[in-house]
Amino acid sequence: MYLAPLNVPLHRRIETFCVLLFLSKFFGTALLSVLVPVYLIFFTPHWWLVGLYIVWYLYDYDTPYQGSRPYEWFRNLSLWTKTAEYFPAKLIKTSELSPKHNYIVGSHPHGIMSCGIILSWATGATGFTDIFPGISRRLVTLDINLLLPIRREFCMWMGFIPASREAITHNLNGETKGNAVAIVIGGAEEALDSNADNFNLTLKNRKGFVRIALETGSHLVPLYNFGETSLYTQISNNRGSLLRALQHAFKRICKFSPPIIHGRGIFNYCFGFMPYRVPIATVVGAPIVVDKVENPTTEQIDALHKKYCEALTQLFDTHKTKYGITKETKLNFV
Repeated sequence: MYLAPLNVPLHRRIETFCVLLFLSKFFGTALLSVLVPVYLIFFTPHWWLVGLYIVWYLYDYDTPYQGSRPYEWFRNLSLWTKTAEYFPAKLIKTSELSPKHNYIVGSHPHGIMSCGIILSWATGATGFTDIFPGISRRLVTLDINLLLPIRREFCMWMGFIPASREAITHNLNGETKGNAVAIVIGGAEEALDSNADNFNLTLKNRKGFVRIALETGSHLVPLYNFGETSLYTQISNNRGSLLRALQHAFKRICKFSPPIIHGRGIFNYCFGFMPYRVPIATVVGAPIVVDKVENPTTEQIDALHKKYCEALTQLFDTHKTKYGITKETKLNFV
């Protein structure tokens, strides 16, 4: 086991601590959603706070479906900046996004926790507002994240919206332009393929985002997070294996996949739940112009989907060698 040296610079220790807090957003807030109400009701005289929150929750229930409630002060916390510096994570623009149009941004690959797109789209850690001025951004996540009390508040402050047609189209159908909704297209299925040497993208039959782009006239933007699949090591779960079958069964019931992973530790470099310090480059491609079609045909959807896949492939091939990927490596759409 390779232990971290005692003389690690202070800034690196701060970055590690911030990543721990970042991870708690995934796991800690889910526990708080249960533990805080139980504690207030049974162990304090402040049970009435739970009642007030329930009233607020019911009143505010539709907000995630109506654009959520992002706060720039929360997105710009030093916590997120230090988390981005840990890897480090960078946002790279290859083309302008005009505030005169709306966009659906396809984010690839999912990886284990989609750190790249979260840091670039849900926080200000990589300088989004300076790189894409005039663009208002939202990031799609599982519905459950915006249903759990307390957790939903944090998610809304970061600009997350539910993975529902209603929520996505609400952000793209209004009179105000300059909206960019990012969707991690591969989802839970693609997370099960996450490994440093695996370039399978769950995209071949994912066409719902293309239909919405046509129906709303939103331009399509391919995005690739180089380094995302190198943040953790996943236990071998090849397609057709017993483990993969069990993971699929779990996903059908719980709507998310349970990859078995390990990273590095807080005080060692070999094993733990911390992601490896691997650079993440979130590269945003050029927008594909989409004309609005109220009732798109299957042929129109297939044609635009093909065009999107070609643009994503070109984006990957153009930049892959800059990030340690061999020239011979190809994307594989499954």
